Amino acid sequence: MARPAGCTRRQGLLLIASAGLPGLSWAGRQIEEPLSDAVRSALSAAVAGAAPPEPVLSTAAHRQDFERWRQHVDLRLTRHLTHPVDRAEFLQTLWYEARRAGLSLSQVLGLVQVESGFRKYAVSSAGAMGYMQVMPFWAQLIGDGDLARLFHMQTNLRFGCVILRHLLDRENGDAFMGLGRYNGSRGQAAYPNAVIAAQRQWRHDVD
Repeated sequence: MARPAGCTRRQGLLLIASAGLPGLSWAGRQIEEPLSDAVRSALSAAVAGAAPPEPVLSTAAHRQDFERWRQHVDLRLTRHLTHPVDRAEFLQTLWYEARRAGLSLSQVLGLVQVESGFRKYAVSSAGAMGYMQVMPFWAQLIGDGDLARLFHMQTNLRFGCVILRHLLDRENGDAFMGLGRYNGSRGQAAYPNAVIAAQRQWRHDVD
């Protein structure tokens, strides 16, 4: 699909990405807040670099935990990601990025379910992009400015997990307030309650 005349690169990218999708994603208008130089540098460093192709599993116990968790969530995920290779890649990457950011696996899965319905190319009416509905301003603020990379699975999950960790820390670990801030609806119950309800479906003892 060609970019229409008079359309900016960003507008064209969002239009092309949303073409053919069964509706826009449910995501709020996350607010761009000022960041100190130290915080911006820390977040930029956190999103930089490539992840390994498979999760880092340094011990037999870690490998066993991952496999038990993968089997637990894989069947439930088939309704969203039908191809087994896609599911395997998604779960490996989500495990790695959630663990790297110090987040609950079920919380990240619940957020992805509510934000994008596990649609890689989801775009919200506010312009949020990908699995974790990352707002484009984050690519400018802590990334390299390339919006197309937010549709890359590992990049999207990396940004989303780093941003969620940052916002939870801003709220002293309060999941209700941190999730609200992620969605741009801080203090309102609908969004955090939806994520927390979805999270319960994905809980596992290695979470």
